Amino acid sequence: MSADDRLIVAMDVPNAIEGLQLAQTLGDAVNFYKIGLGMLTGGGLALANELKDEHGKRIFLDMKLFDIGATVEAAVRGLAQFDLDFLTVHGDPHVVRAAAEGKGGKDMKILAVTILTSLDRGDLDASCIKAGEVTDLVQERAGIALSNGADGVIASPQEAALIRALPEAEGKLIVTPGVRPAGAELGDQKRVTTPAQAIASGADHVVVGRPVWQAADPRAAALAITDELRSPQAMSPNAG
Repeated sequence: MSADDRLIVAMDVPNAIEGLQLAQTLGDAVNFYKIGLGMLTGGGLALANELKDEHGKRIFLDMKLFDIGATVEAAVRGLAQFDLDFLTVHGDPHVVRAAAEGKGGKDMKILAVTILTSLDRGDLDASCIKAGEVTDLVQERAGIALSNGADGVIASPQEAALIRALPEAEGKLIVTPGVRPAGAELGDQKRVTTPAQAIASGADHVVVGRPVWQAADPRAAALAITDELRSPQAMSPNAG
C-alpha cells in the first residue's frame, strides 16, 4: 500500500536520532512528518532537512511562531530557504501578515493556529481569553487568519466543518491534530475525533503521533490509519 499524504505523523520523540529511526521503521508507509518545538534542541531542523533532501519526505515544521511582526518575518524568511512544506504561526493578524511576507515566493504553506486542541473553555478562562464557545472562537480566528494571508489553519477536527464552510476557507488547507484512531488513548488532547471523521468533516490532513510511534508495530498502525482515510467513512469533497 502506498503512503497517503493526508496522514502526517508527529515525530514527538526526544531527538533526531530517534526520529530518523522512526522514519526508517515506517518506511514507505508514511510520506509526511511533523517536527515540533519539542525536538528543536534535539536536532529537529537537521532531521527535517535530512528527511526532505535525502529521503524525499514532506515536512511540517510546527513552530507556532509568535512575536512582533519584524521578528516573525525574519524567522519565516530564514526557514523558507529550506523548502519545507508547512510552517505554523499563531493566528493573530499581525503574525500571519508578517509570516506571509517572510515566505516570499516560496511554496511553503503558512498555517495559522486557532486555539490549541489541548485547551477547553476552562483553560481559556484561566488565560483571560474572551467569553464564548470554543467552536465559535476557533471559527472567528480562522476567518481572520485566512483573510490576512494564511494558506490554511490548524484546528480541532470538531471545528473542521465550520471552518470549511467559511467563504475565506475556499481553496485553503485545514490540518487537524487531536486525531485518535478508535480505541486509542486521548493523552493531553481534549477535542478529538477519528481520522475518518476528521476528513469527512472537511480536513485536508490529520496529524497523529503517539498512536503510531508508541504502537507495538508503528508501521502497521500507520497503515491502519491509511486504510481508514481511504474508507467510505472518510468520504468528503476533500478526500481525493
